[in-house]
Amino acid sequence: MSTMTNILVKDDAGTPKEFTLIPVSDTPIPFWRTNEASVPLDGQVRLYTSIDKQKNGSYKITVKLEVPTMETLGASGTSSGYVAPPKVAYVTPLIITMFADKRSTAADRMNTLRMGIGIVQGATSTTATGTLANTAAGGGWTASTAPIPTLFNGLILPN
Repeated sequence: MSTMTNILVKDDAGTPKEFTLIPVSDTPIPFWRTNEASVPLDGQVRLYTSIDKQKNGSYKITVKLEVPTMETLGASGTSSGYVAPPKVAYVTPLIITMFADKRSTAADRMNTLRMGIGIVQGATSTTATGTLANTAAGGGWTASTAPIPTLFNGLILPN
C-alpha cells in the first residue's frame, strides 16, 4: 500500500505559490487539503483519489482536484466596523479519469498517463512535452513511489 504523505504543488501565478496538500483521511476515499491559516476551511484546495472496479472487471481510476476562489472584500464594513468574513465565490474542479482494462499492465497505464499529462501540459506540433520538460522521465513514472503515479501504476490507493 502507498502511504499518504504531503503533496507539494505550485499554481500558475506570475510568481508561483507552492501549496502543501496534507493527508486528511483515507476513508472512504483518500483526501488531502491545504491548511492555510488565513483561508476558511471551505476555501482550502482539496484533492481526492479513487479506484472503482467496473461490472466488466475493468478499473475506473480518478483524481479530482478542487481549487476554490475566494470573494474579495469590496467595502470596509458597516458603520459599526463589522466586516463579513470572505466566502467561496466558486470552485474550479479538475477531474482526471482513466478506464483501465483488467488485462492492462502497469506499463500500459503509465504510458497512457504520461501521454495524457503531456497533452494537458501543452504538447504541440513543435514540442512533445508541453510546457514542462519531462523528456528524461522515461521509466521514472513507472518507478515513482509518489501517491498519484502509484494510483495509476499499481492500482494502489494511498492510506
